[in-house]
Amino acid sequence: MRTLDLTTVTARIQAHKNELIHIIKPDICVERAQHYTESYQRHLAQPTVIRRALALENHLKQKTVWIKNDELIVGNQAKTPKAAPIFPEYTVGWIEQEIDILGERPGAGFNVSAQDKEVLHRVCPWWHGQTVVDKCFALFSEEHKSLLETVMIKAEGNMNSGDAHLAVNFPLILENGLDGLIAKVEARQSSVKLTELEGFYQNQFLTAVIIALKAMSAYIERYALLAREMARHEKRDWRRLELLQIAENCELIAHRPPQTFWQALQLTYFVMLVLQIESNGHSVSFGRLDQYLYPWYEREVLKDKTLEREKAIELLHSCWLKLLEINKIRSGSHSKTSAGSPMYQNVTIGGQKLVNGEAQDAVNELSYTILESCGRLRSTQPNLSVRYHSGIDNEFMQACVQVISCGFGMPAFNNDEIVIPEFIKLGVSREDAYDYSAIGCIETAVPGKWGYRCTGMSFINFPRVVLAALNGGKDATSGLIFLPAQKSLSQGNFNNFDEVMTQWREQIAYYTRKSIEIEYIIDTMLEHNVQDIICSALVDDCIEKGKTLKEGGAKYDWVSGLQVGIANTGNSLAAVKKLVFEQGNIGQQELAEALENNFSGSQGEILRQRLLNAAPKYGNDDDEVDLLLVQAYEAYIEALAQYRNPRYGRGPIGGDYYAGTSSISANVPFGAQTAATPDGRKAWSALAEGCSPSSGTDILGPTAVFNSVGKLPTGKILGGVLLNQKLNPQALANERDRQKLILMLRTFFDVHKGWHIQYNVVSKQTLLAAKADPDQYRDLVVRVAGYSAFFTALSPETQDDIIARTEHSL
Repeated sequence: MRTLDLTTVTARIQAHKNELIHIIKPDICVERAQHYTESYQRHLAQPTVIRRALALENHLKQKTVWIKNDELIVGNQAKTPKAAPIFPEYTVGWIEQEIDILGERPGAGFNVSAQDKEVLHRVCPWWHGQTVVDKCFALFSEEHKSLLETVMIKAEGNMNSGDAHLAVNFPLILENGLDGLIAKVEARQSSVKLTELEGFYQNQFLTAVIIALKAMSAYIERYALLAREMARHEKRDWRRLELLQIAENCELIAHRPPQTFWQALQLTYFVMLVLQIESNGHSVSFGRLDQYLYPWYEREVLKDKTLEREKAIELLHSCWLKLLEINKIRSGSHSKTSAGSPMYQNVTIGGQKLVNGEAQDAVNELSYTILESCGRLRSTQPNLSVRYHSGIDNEFMQACVQVISCGFGMPAFNNDEIVIPEFIKLGVSREDAYDYSAIGCIETAVPGKWGYRCTGMSFINFPRVVLAALNGGKDATSGLIFLPAQKSLSQGNFNNFDEVMTQWREQIAYYTRKSIEIEYIIDTMLEHNVQDIICSALVDDCIEKGKTLKEGGAKYDWVSGLQVGIANTGNSLAAVKKLVFEQGNIGQQELAEALENNFSGSQGEILRQRLLNAAPKYGNDDDEVDLLLVQAYEAYIEALAQYRNPRYGRGPIGGDYYAGTSSISANVPFGAQTAATPDGRKAWSALAEGCSPSSGTDILGPTAVFNSVGKLPTGKILGGVLLNQKLNPQALANERDRQKLILMLRTFFDVHKGWHIQYNVVSKQTLLAAKADPDQYRDLVVRVAGYSAFFTALSPETQDDIIARTEHSL
């Protein structure tokens, strides 16, 4: 067995990490807002796609650049570390409303200086009526607005920011360099037919790509100049030499393909950085870093011995901390669904590759090095994912479990045995399917060939739909009726449980249709107003088609919304079926009254305990509830199958929708807007997270959870089937227990065909202590949903949700 070093961190890396984790309230940065506004005003006559490129050029030319903390990888998003830029082209409304209270938000506060407020008050009014949000609300019907206002459907994040949720074609730029890529675009532009309408628009897009790529090249050169200037004043010889090397690295990769591992990693990071400067969409991911950077690593570390492995790990650490510096400001309501301000920058390792048409294990020495680097640093970024397959080497699995034992929620696992065949069924080529990677949380796509939003289009609150189905179509929270229904518990006129399921199918079909209508409006406004130029240039086949991603430039394009509270849905339906209709222990009107009154009074509490304890609960391998949940979920999936996304028929393979449970931390704020439910959950408390059981209801251990999850139609939930498990650290205290976990993982993936799993390995006592004394636990990282976050940076409500999760033993 290979034993990883999971403790060694160099002094400069530790100092850099300490500085970042103690920035409790970051700054906002107004530079981008200023520079984009200036450029948009200056180029009013230009087509929007070219205005976007010119605005990026203007910002990259003027923005503050710095090199701090003796870092080895350079490049900054904002004026200060972890500062969040403002993106006014998406929205200014909530910024103007919340600017004076940003510092007061729990778990997502920001410092705003008086000078920055002055700038925003000057800049924001110019954007009134021009933002994506403004244009969307001009097209929404009153019904759409009510659905969004009541948060039966949530789509705020799609309007307030860019899409992202993808990995670009990193090998394209690593192999060609920026100059080579620009030459490819120029060659494609030379063949455009300007006498045809399609060519007319292709020419505008390709012109914008050339402007943006040249701006990126000049931006990288700015760091070369800065590093040389700093070297002239540097007194420490070792650091002066590093700065000169950084300058050489940047001078070369500003134009040509990288020659060293350091340069390849630096160029990869610059791509990640500029993508997030161009658009504030999150879940911008690295894809399979261990595969495309391996040629440089193999040559320098393993063959020529010109780079020590420890130095490679320090370079990776420097890159990971630069990711931690990137930040995003969200509205107050949006920040609750993304607790801890995650950026979800995923790195995928392991899995399989095709060699002469045959599948082989893809784990290599760089896979181990990336894994070990993350285990040592124990940061929230990157979001590390391992692609599991039945032939994965046991030594690598042992190494993964060693890192899991560190307790920071990584790595997560995705299952090749599900994803690859299901992708092929969709129409993805075999070669591409074997090259998939995790994106953001746990969702999956083919890097550099897939459009935006493989998940996260909009959120539907399933338990609220259940309550509407039980109450004549009335939303229990707002009191509004969006789709009237004839039967209700309050009238006691359901004749049998089949009628309940009929109303569920009708209600969920309605909310599915409305979510797609809302998404169509948002998608169209994003397409026409905020094109992402660099991002499109780095996804096949945008350059060849002369189209942006939103116009259908990607090779593949499937998207997913997210369904929140599926465990509560199954548990609620099972309780109604068993206790109301099969056993008759609870009357229809009795249940309706108890739910409306939030189980108040002694009789209400007695009824609640019966719902909690006398009805089956998902997560305990009980077909009575598990299969009912599958039936309810299938109704949504069938409704969704009727629709196509806006890129359908415009170029990409696909153009359809699929389901997804990667609901980030939305279970907490969605629960705060959900009345009492028939599973015994009290009003306004958290819903179940992902596809995980409701907290405290999975009482038969992890194997029973696996059996329940394995019954879900995972092949149809390609937006991700997120399973969170919580273990006490003592559960992995010895080698025997770690081997037991490996056996359980193999059983889950090979036998039950599980999609995904991740572990929180932290005790309840530690979490309670950290909540009580946060200053002593600033570096405590926990798994929130499909991502990890610093525990003390979370809101109290999200902290409580994590504390309440069932703690399993092996």
